[in-house]
Amino acid sequence: MASLHEVGSGIGDRITAFIERLREQENQRRIILAIVCVALLLDSMLYVVIVPIIPDYLRSEWDGKGSDDYGDSNNTDDKSGAKIGFLFASKAIIQLIVNPFAGTLIDRVGYDIPMIIGLIVMFLATLVYAFGKTYGILFFARSLQGIGSAFAYSSGLAMIADRYQREEERSKAMGIALAFMSFGYLVAPPFGGIFYEFTGKKVPFIILAFVALFNATLLLTVTNPSATNRHWTKEKGTPIYKLILDPYILVAAGALTMSYVPLASLEPTIALWMEDTMHASSWQSGIIWLPAFIPHVIGVVIIVKLTQKRPEYQWLYAATGLVVIGIFVVIVPFCKTVGVLIIPLCGICFGIALVDTAVLPTLAFLVDVRHVSVYGSVYALADISYCIAYFLGPILAGQIAAGAGFLTMNICLALASFIYAPVLFSLRKVHYMTPVHQEVTVLLSDDPLGNQYRATDSEYGNNITNQTQDTAYAPQPNGYYPPNKQNGNTVAGQAEQAPTRIENENFHHRRISRSEGNGSDHE
Repeated sequence: MASLHEVGSGIGDRITAFIERLREQENQRRIILAIVCVALLLDSMLYVVIVPIIPDYLRSEWDGKGSDDYGDSNNTDDKSGAKIGFLFASKAIIQLIVNPFAGTLIDRVGYDIPMIIGLIVMFLATLVYAFGKTYGILFFARSLQGIGSAFAYSSGLAMIADRYQREEERSKAMGIALAFMSFGYLVAPPFGGIFYEFTGKKVPFIILAFVALFNATLLLTVTNPSATNRHWTKEKGTPIYKLILDPYILVAAGALTMSYVPLASLEPTIALWMEDTMHASSWQSGIIWLPAFIPHVIGVVIIVKLTQKRPEYQWLYAATGLVVIGIFVVIVPFCKTVGVLIIPLCGICFGIALVDTAVLPTLAFLVDVRHVSVYGSVYALADISYCIAYFLGPILAGQIAAGAGFLTMNICLALASFIYAPVLFSLRKVHYMTPVHQEVTVLLSDDPLGNQYRATDSEYGNNITNQTQDTAYAPQPNGYYPPNKQNGNTVAGQAEQAPTRIENENFHHRRISRSEGNGSDHE
């Protein structure tokens, strides 16, 4: 008995030590990035996994009831198509309503608890999907998923932006997360179609439900948000309505909406179009999206590399992405075989990668330089942009495709992308902006997570890390003065002796250092 007790005690000590190592700052950053990636993967999969499952399942249920339930049999397809379209759009509607509240809660209580809430709600919604049999129950599951997504997406991206403060690290982390999210969008249709065809409706949803539960448990273990020593000290985040009034943030969020409207429009319509024109089966309509993951990852890698070298052209990368989307959207209706159709779908996903990877870090940067560096509300706004796309896309696309045809729908989508691309020209000076003020988010139990404007030179880096929230900056038209707490003074107070100036052509590095010798700027 004693030996068993010693063995059990030893195992418990090892588990405790392992958990403590996971909670170390650097390890925690990596694990949280992995958790966010899995959460975004799960959310995107749960969104589109129903594409090859629910329409066919509901049609089989309705066909079993007979045409008397719908009246004239000629109107059955139109009515069922409309009901399926509203079921698809219900998630976006609920998510659109919940997002402002989710963003406000995230800014007030931190990122961990809302993330866990989102994952648990998604777990419950997935179980309802698995065991629901009627249209009403499935509609409820779709709406419940919208609530979970509002918390999981906004808090997930905010966690990345908060823990990866340096721009090159943030862009890389965002790119990885977006790659997982896009992989979910692309792998879910074949995943759902194959499992549905060979095992039935329940199996794919049960698998996703346990992934959500495991992810929530891992996040709870790593972050331990209920611990008494975890308190957030930060400035109050900018309200979401003020972010909406910022023209730069509004233009960037609009680019996200315009990039996803074509995808949201094609997902509920292309399966029926393929069935009518190519006589494609359910698994074929799902498998066509899978190869598009490769060009999407290529697009993410390209933008991450370009952003590291020339971040001031992120607006141009996003505009290019919208043009690419418009070009390939027009090509879709002219495809005659499944193999050829894969090509324009790959082009559309490549364009989406360009827009997403360029715009999402730009939103965090705009918050840093124009507002307070608390990211819950700005990424709730980004999620609202996606919701608008997935709300308007299925409804408008279904109406246009039914009334004017699939070709007309794609032409309208392409024109919208082409028209919005020049609007991004207004963001060309964003990365030359100077911060109005600076805010530091600190976890009292940890070291500060970092500062976006940390100096890279040793003689000035020590001064930057000692800054506080109440640092005052002298008004300077050509730049700003980072705090220097040596001898109780700030750099702003020494401005007349050693003025610091940010050169526009060098600001894209977003790092400032000042030599002690002559007060000149260098990077």
